[in-house]
Amino acid sequence: MSPERTRPATLSEVMAQALAIERDAAERYSALADVMEVHNNREVTELFRKMASIEARHMQQIMSSMGWGRPEDAPPVTGWWPGGDAPESVPQDEIHYLMTPWHALQLALGAEQRAEAFFAALATNAPTEAVRKAALEMRDEEREHVALIRNWLAKVPRPDEDWAVDPDPPRYLD
Repeated sequence: MSPERTRPATLSEVMAQALAIERDAAERYSALADVMEVHNNREVTELFRKMASIEARHMQQIMSSMGWGRPEDAPPVTGWWPGGDAPESVPQDEIHYLMTPWHALQLALGAEQRAEAFFAALATNAPTEAVRKAALEMRDEEREHVALIRNWLAKVPRPDEDWAVDPDPPRYLD
């Protein structure tokens, strides 16, 4: 199916798409927090939990604005983002158990930038004024998230080059 045929064409479809993106991001940040917690990386755990909370709050805002009581009340989403993952998703294979808050913020920054670009493209190619307006609002919200994460990044130290060296690495036994 071509991207043009699966792009959201109505305000309801755009908001369902946005809800799916926020849900995926909240779930992914929660999962990443769980991984970091297993490895006793408390600082990054807390950061990912905060990001999950922000994304969950956005889900609630979308549902409230659309009058949806539950995510299931939204129209089905076909998803037309490239690669299969939602744009705001953090790739799990980029997670390292020794990562620092700087690394976590870099991953979050990339996710927020992808979401911003997604909504900007949707606005540019919107079939209606209502879709364009909603996409621009979502783009602006993601732009705010990018700025927030950049502010957080300015407050954390960049890790040393040898940050991934573990003198006592985990052992995997079958």
